[in-house]
Amino acid sequence: MRETREFLRTQGLPAGGSQAPTSSKRFPDGAQYRVEIPSTEGPEVLEAVLTEARSRGVPVHRISQGSGGMLLTAEELRDMAGLAARDSVEVSLFARPLAGWGTGAMATASGGGPVAAQARGTEGLVHAVEDIRRICESGVRSVLVTDLGVLGVAARMRAGGELPADLRFKISVQMGLANPAAVRIAEDLGADTYNVPTDLDLQQLADIRAATDMPLDVYVEAPDDMGGFVRHFEIGEIVRVAAPVHLKFGLRNAPNIYPSGTHLNPTAIALGRERVRRAQIGLELLQRYAPDAVGSQPGAAGVALPKETVR
Repeated sequence: MRETREFLRTQGLPAGGSQAPTSSKRFPDGAQYRVEIPSTEGPEVLEAVLTEARSRGVPVHRISQGSGGMLLTAEELRDMAGLAARDSVEVSLFARPLAGWGTGAMATASGGGPVAAQARGTEGLVHAVEDIRRICESGVRSVLVTDLGVLGVAARMRAGGELPADLRFKISVQMGLANPAAVRIAEDLGADTYNVPTDLDLQQLADIRAATDMPLDVYVEAPDDMGGFVRHFEIGEIVRVAAPVHLKFGLRNAPNIYPSGTHLNPTAIALGRERVRRAQIGLELLQRYAPDAVGSQPGAAGVALPKETVR
């Protein structure tokens, strides 16, 4: 963007540009970024996403899902693990249920938004941990967590051998921690990668990066119900200040399909394919504006690959 900024200076106009510091932190393989396709809601959607990625030459390192392991059959869980293992892609499944799907009223009240992402009471905690157990039995080795209590208990279970040692905890954007001190609490409790809120500016991302070595997950394009931000032209700067970073390609102007199921498969498949197309656009702009940025190869060190289980 140097030429455009220089022209603005010749016109006596501010040239802009971020002053946020450059991150020197990296993934274990030395890369600055990886690609995540969210809302991949089942094996048919996953297969469509992987096929689209191959046809477009888009490297996909992780797919995530929002409906939860609880809404996939045992066979579907194994199918997702097998498909992802074949293409060396991490699968991260949401640990459900949470209060927003429960019988409590506050989660659906106008001021109760944050409550919806929490495990409610002891039974809510037990149910979320049981969902993690069931997900792990399928061979999947990454789960999305929104509740600090679930994270703390599950991390202690991992340390004690109750859950697989290679299980990775991906913190959902719905946890909402948005400052360096708060994100460090999640890391101290056992988080392995953190999805920051969708509206953080570059300096705020840099501040959090300075406080943690965890990979940050950053929406380049956010769903409408999470702000609907389209930040494709910032992608080079996001990689520069937030590395190591998972670039997440959500989709604006798309229906919320949670909880998903076979009745929504045609829509979910179409949305998955379009997210891959958006990723292609984002990576083209990254190459244009930050050609020296380094991305991971599929299956690189630190990717929580599924284990194929015996059927």
